[in-house]
Amino acid sequence: MVDATDSQMAMLADLVESLAAAEATLSSMRAARDGLLALAGRLAVDIAQEGRHPDGGDMTIRSVAAEIGAIQRVSDRTVERRMSDASWLVDRFPSVWHAQGEGRISAAHSRVIVDAGAHLDDEADRAAYAAEVLETAAVESPNRLRRIARRIAEKYQKRSVTERHRDAREKRRVWMKDGDDGMAEIGMHGPAALVHGMFDRLSQMAHALKEENGKAAKEPGAARDERTTDQLRADLMADLVLTGAPAAHDTEDGLLGEIHARVEVTVPASSLIHGETTSASVRCSPPAELDGSIPIDSWTARFFAGMVAGWDRVFTHPSSGAMLAVDRYRPSEQLRRHLRARDQRCRFPTCGLVARKCDLDHNVAAATGGQTCHDNLAAFCRRHHMLKHHSPWHVRQQAGGVLEWTSPTGRVYIDEPPAQNTVRFTESTMASAPF
Repeated sequence: MVDATDSQMAMLADLVESLAAAEATLSSMRAARDGLLALAGRLAVDIAQEGRHPDGGDMTIRSVAAEIGAIQRVSDRTVERRMSDASWLVDRFPSVWHAQGEGRISAAHSRVIVDAGAHLDDEADRAAYAAEVLETAAVESPNRLRRIARRIAEKYQKRSVTERHRDAREKRRVWMKDGDDGMAEIGMHGPAALVHGMFDRLSQMAHALKEENGKAAKEPGAARDERTTDQLRADLMADLVLTGAPAAHDTEDGLLGEIHARVEVTVPASSLIHGETTSASVRCSPPAELDGSIPIDSWTARFFAGMVAGWDRVFTHPSSGAMLAVDRYRPSEQLRRHLRARDQRCRFPTCGLVARKCDLDHNVAAATGGQTCHDNLAAFCRRHHMLKHHSPWHVRQQAGGVLEWTSPTGRVYIDEPPAQNTVRFTESTMASAPF
């Protein structure tokens, strides 16, 4: 920056100062939000304790989280997680919360400090740990602080690593996260020795296969396998999970080995006919969708269509795209298929759990005269099904499958059935379609 003028350097200095001030303000505002979320959690617990609810306040917390999530247009699960994290910070590490509120550290610093000291049960130990680690946090970045915070927290641990690991094992889990371009991620949290062993075995298998492919490629006319080690690891993992039978957990009759993966794919008929193309003449055909949300390539869609014994046919209006009916060559549970096709996901505002994992709920209870028909049924995930029955939230279904939810504070939220993955014909598309 030798050629920068004095005015440019002065402007840069002002920008740096302004950004530092903005960052401090953002940290303070996030601390304020954490305080409000923690207060909302306390309020829910107080309400439940006054009513002596047997669930320990779980349904009250869900109801409060749903109210906050609906007005903020985020999932109530997300709000409940934020409430829990905020309570943990505000109640167990108040000095860290105050430091963030004053803008001395960022929210990322706070999360590192809380994560590293999460197992400190004694209040005095937590206070001493926080005081020591805050000195470092004031001058270090969150990624550098993480290792230092763990070392400081270890000095105040009263339980051995073995004891803590035994508790940590209880939190082992597997999760999935959707990505772009028809891709998704799968993750696992488990004992380090097992996870490292799994990765090492996949790596050994990938390297062995790569070596074998290299030998085979030397044969005259042989095709080369150009997959990288990362790609081979991913393919081997998918092969093992989808086709392998569990040895240590299978039942006496080998029932687990008979369980196969299940997915739902919606494919516009025109996409099956034309396949995937960039031609402007057939762009009116949308891509197939996995579980009503993730676009997938036409080759995969046609492969699945050819493998199944029967299809659920979803008839849609040619111009509005609204669903009209569902049938199948071999009908079975027609109403359930109709509702899964219409709702596609849980019908509580902000929830995105796919319909096949949801319960079907009578909006007007059958015990009070509610009919078992499509305009009195909707798909709710178990969480929101329970919320409807055990909290002040209630729902009313209007024409066209539109649901009107009323919250405990009287706010009304409208949830409409998701648009169908179909072709909607207009004069322009009719003129350009290659019939």
